[in-house]
Amino acid sequence: MSTGNMNLTLKVWRQKNTQTAGKFVTYKAEGISPDMSFLEMLDVVNESLTKKNEEPIYFDHDCREGICGMCSLYINGRPHGPKRAITTCQLHMRSFSDGETITIEPWRAAAFPVIKDLGTDRSAFDRIQQAGGFVSVNTGGVPDANLIAIPKVIADEAFNSATCIGCGACVAACKNASAMLFTSAKITQLGLLPQGQPERYSRVQAMVAQMDEEGFGNCTNTGACEAECPKEITLNNIAFMNNDFFSAKLFREEHAHDQTGGE
Repeated sequence: MSTGNMNLTLKVWRQKNTQTAGKFVTYKAEGISPDMSFLEMLDVVNESLTKKNEEPIYFDHDCREGICGMCSLYINGRPHGPKRAITTCQLHMRSFSDGETITIEPWRAAAFPVIKDLGTDRSAFDRIQQAGGFVSVNTGGVPDANLIAIPKVIADEAFNSATCIGCGACVAACKNASAMLFTSAKITQLGLLPQGQPERYSRVQAMVAQMDEEGFGNCTNTGACEAECPKEITLNNIAFMNNDFFSAKLFREEHAHDQTGGE
């Protein structure tokens, strides 16, 4: 790591909890190496705050390898910062200039209430997946992969959808705080594969119903979600979800929360 030679001004959203009002607080980040990741820079700032007996900045993080989706920060008006197709933990300080002012906020969505400072409660995503983002059919033991013939184009599309890490950047980028890109990625992943076919139409109804119940907005097809997704999930997933949803409603009507399809 190169010698720290960047001095920055941070405007950080500080909020004690969900019930209290928040505000921006200004901090100095000095001696920052351009080779640091954005989270490492926040670690340095927090170390300085701790030494001064001040409350460190709360932010979510886990793997720091662009896999878990925890490091969800709104940086200078963009989810995960100025670079495309990366998470916050993959953003390096060389993407900024010495002396720059950086504004850092949490995700802004009613369905993602602020826990503290920059951390938000994204358990709404968990509940959407719990509503139908799984395969419950008894498949027996683990078969050899070659025993289930899946065309490569289908396998590739399913894999691309499965790369969604559930970070919520799509929600943060959308003017309506829509979760349709996330929800559709989970639906498409299973809806394309043979293991997901028995519950395909009950699944889409259950997950869409849960998404609406959580208070997410609707999609207006502006494409902000696709542009800001760190895993480059495409709008094609939303088209797939809408097709299955309308098919279920028109031709395969089933109770949204009845995985058996019974009355």
